[in-house]
Amino acid sequence: MADEGDQRRFKHNLQDEVDGAAVYNALADAESDPNLVRIYRRLASVESAHAEFWRSRLGRFAPILTPSLRARALGWLARRFGAGFVLPTLVAAEKRVSAHYDAQPDAVAGGLPADERSHARIIGLAASTHTGLSGPALARLEGRHRGGGNALRAAVLGANDGLVSNLSLVMGVAGAAAAERTILLTGLAGLVAGACSMAMGEWLSVTSTRELYERQIATEAEELRQSPEEEKEELALIYQAKGLGEAEAHALAARLIADESVALDTLVREELGIDPKTLGGSAYEAAATSFLLFALGAIFPVIPFFFLTGAPALFASLAFAGVALAAVGAGTSLFTGRGLVFSATRQIAIGYGAALITYGIGRVAGVALG
Repeated sequence: MADEGDQRRFKHNLQDEVDGAAVYNALADAESDPNLVRIYRRLASVESAHAEFWRSRLGRFAPILTPSLRARALGWLARRFGAGFVLPTLVAAEKRVSAHYDAQPDAVAGGLPADERSHARIIGLAASTHTGLSGPALARLEGRHRGGGNALRAAVLGANDGLVSNLSLVMGVAGAAAAERTILLTGLAGLVAGACSMAMGEWLSVTSTRELYERQIATEAEELRQSPEEEKEELALIYQAKGLGEAEAHALAARLIADESVALDTLVREELGIDPKTLGGSAYEAAATSFLLFALGAIFPVIPFFFLTGAPALFASLAFAGVALAAVGAGTSLFTGRGLVFSATRQIAIGYGAALITYGIGRVAGVALG
């Protein structure tokens, strides 16, 4: 009979597997590619089998578990924004679970770590069939699709930047005993200035990347026109490095080089690692997203100063910011795998710590200047 410590471990593992099955089923519901749907259902069935393994270990002590809040949130995000939105988070979670099982002899004996690592092999198996996955589909499945990318992480951290920086700014000015109107104007100025700075920085970053990619593609196109035989040899070497035999690699390179547009597209993807269709995404979309996310976080500490004055405004600002910090912490728990309460508490402590420091500096500066 398992001791109390083992029972807790079994229940924790059981919850992880119940969550995994629920999220994979949600991904299948959200996916339009039938090949990906089949793979997500297959992975959900693997997670369900793992759950039964831990139920059998618990025996009559096995609880009836439902998906956790984190799993339900990931499922909702997948259905709302698409599977690619949560794939990077899920891939990281699978790696953590596999490493966690490696340290548990009963899990190793049951083959669970190997099952968790076999998900990549299942993807490869699907790709080798006659109805295999396209490159973009494989990228989505592995969490590398640029369209989804780490959008969830970027959204949470972008809002956190605005929240913590503007909370610190507002508290610093409040510490200097400034009037409420001054605090409000400072907070709004910080919101606009920070959001504009983030937007311009993101615009410049994406634009510079696109310009670099365009120059590299133009150079590759010129090389292809001037030295097609050399480019064909490069393609053959690339495919040999991927595991094809010399004759097979040269035959494939010859077929590709016969069509200049296909050859350029292939060279850009294989040699430069660039997707010529996206070129790193839209600079204006990235700028607008950064502006809105920063502003969303930055507005919370400012709201109370529209309606309140004195100490009530200050405490209400801290309360509003605390709720937003807790929400950000809960968001980070989706991709870190840490507990929701722990993540929310940690985020509140960090935000309030920064606010306390700037409040103290403002207080000292206000006394000195006064």
